[in-house]
Order: sequence, then structure tokens, then C-alpha cells
Amino acid sequence: MKFGYLPVDKTGANLLFQLLAKRYERNSTIVTSNQQFSKWGEVLSDSTLASAILDRLLHHSYVFNITGNSYRIKDKLQEKEENNNVL
Repeated sequence: MKFGYLPVDKTGANLLFQLLAKRYERNSTIVTSNQQFSKWGEVLSDSTLASAILDRLLHHSYVFNITGNSYRIKDKLQEKEENNNVL
């Protein structure tokens, strides 16, 4: 599940909580997000619900913070670099 690119309305936030609550300590869940945890309250429009969701997600979890250039534009950046080296 990708999370944080677009805001989630109240109904969507409640459904997300229900889904994660059912999966909590029963199933593995992978979530990717372009938002810091501190911004989830804004994305979900409810900081209390965001805290409850994060509580369930982060308990027993591994967090991987990935930084760097976008993978989608790597070919364009490489092409530009190669063109600059030719001159």
C-alpha cells in the first residue's frame, strides 16, 4: 500500500484503521509513504486516528528510510550526465 501521496478523507482513514487493526499481530503488512510519520495526521485529517494507525503499524516493525534521487528519473539523469561528458 502506498500512503501519503494524496490526502485521505475521514471515511478512508477509518477504513484504513479497521484494516490495520484486523491485520495487527496476525498478518504482515508493507506500507510505503512519501510522508514523515509526523505528517500523517495532516494526510488523514485526524491526528488521533493517525496515532492509533501508527501505533499498530510501528509495533513489531522494521522501518527503512530510503533517500536519494527518484528511481523513475534515473535514466534521464544518467543520459544527461553522459551527454555532458561527450562535450
